Amino acid sequence: MKLTGKFPIPEKPGRHGMMIHIERRLLSAAMAASLWGLVMLMPVNPAHADDSFYLPPEPLPAGLPGDVIRSRSSLAGPPGARALADAWQVMYMSTDGLGKPAVVTGTVLVPKGEDPAAVPIIGLAPGTAGPAFRCAPSKMIDKGAYYEQPAINDMLARGYAVAVTDYVGYHPNPATTYIVGESMGAALLNVVRAAQRLPEAGLSESAPVMLRGYSQGGGAAMWAGEMLGSYAPELNLRGIAAGGVPANLAQVALPLNGQDGFGVLLYALLGQDNLYPELSLAPFLNAQGQQAVADMVSDMCVLELLQDFQGVSLSDVTDINPLTGPRLQRIAENELGSAGIGVPVYQYHEVEDGLVAYGQAVSLRNQYCNAGVNLTWQAQDTEGSSGVIRHINLAYRGNEGVNQFIDQVMAGVPPASNCAASP
Repeated sequence: MKLTGKFPIPEKPGRHGMMIHIERRLLSAAMAASLWGLVMLMPVNPAHADDSFYLPPEPLPAGLPGDVIRSRSSLAGPPGARALADAWQVMYMSTDGLGKPAVVTGTVLVPKGEDPAAVPIIGLAPGTAGPAFRCAPSKMIDKGAYYEQPAINDMLARGYAVAVTDYVGYHPNPATTYIVGESMGAALLNVVRAAQRLPEAGLSESAPVMLRGYSQGGGAAMWAGEMLGSYAPELNLRGIAAGGVPANLAQVALPLNGQDGFGVLLYALLGQDNLYPELSLAPFLNAQGQQAVADMVSDMCVLELLQDFQGVSLSDVTDINPLTGPRLQRIAENELGSAGIGVPVYQYHEVEDGLVAYGQAVSLRNQYCNAGVNLTWQAQDTEGSSGVIRHINLAYRGNEGVNQFIDQVMAGVPPASNCAASP
């Protein structure tokens, strides 16, 4: 073993190993440029000094999902975004993946120069942020360093209000329930409700609503769509745009073992542990794994997950394979496609995606089409030196198609389904 970044990766002997080492260094540089290059050009705002806003009240208050617990003014991002919108951070009631009450934080942004009572609302489900508290999307938006800010700006410029969830678990002692379907779906539906119930925002409870997300966010948007009828039937949902959707976690996360996306796999195992009481990763970890998880929770966001764990395998961080029956059962429970979606759906995916497997996205597309969902499918072939870079690039290059779909649906002319065509 040797250290690359913070964590040990397998030593590869000889010329072949040297080439792998060089390739991974180049990949790290490319990922930084792709994911954070735009953010690094953004002026960083002074952050809120008081993190007590994020502390869940004890005991949890009585209330309904979507009820606002507290709010405070926020910056809408870097200067360009601040010119577009007024913004607030909110803490609101939700439910976790076991159906128990939970509190979630997020951000509500309302476009300036518009009548808030008349604007539609876009619920934005973020892509993977990371396990550390500092990674919470609401914190990143407020400081002007959020990597999905271009999508937010596009929506605000089109006259849409935007409600962005942080998902469950972002507080000073973080315990994020990463990639747990019903937890994510509820957090997204409830941030829209919270936006409608936030007095300062002035939004209408009957406003047309769209949901969108990419990667983890694409999964959250689809989960919200499947849950809508039983969980939030009062929302005036018009459509869903979801890209890079992790529909089948076994087919997405497990193949990342030993690959450049291993940090995402380890984070997914940690996210399960933070919800399901019968699961515990700690007894399986060796000393290196214990240190890795501790460092993840204390300071790692998505860039570090992708940079610092390249080529790591479960065997490098565990003494015993944690992928046993109970954990595999929970993974299976978090598969999309068991229910239909009753609004138009735009689903898009990179054909050479190295983080979220393409084949399982096609399978989800087929399940929805067979269930009669009005689905528009778009396979994308972006440029990129690796499958990981291609996944990241589509987070940005996919925005144009999403914006067109949202505008069409909001205008009452959604595109016709292309389910009859081959994916």
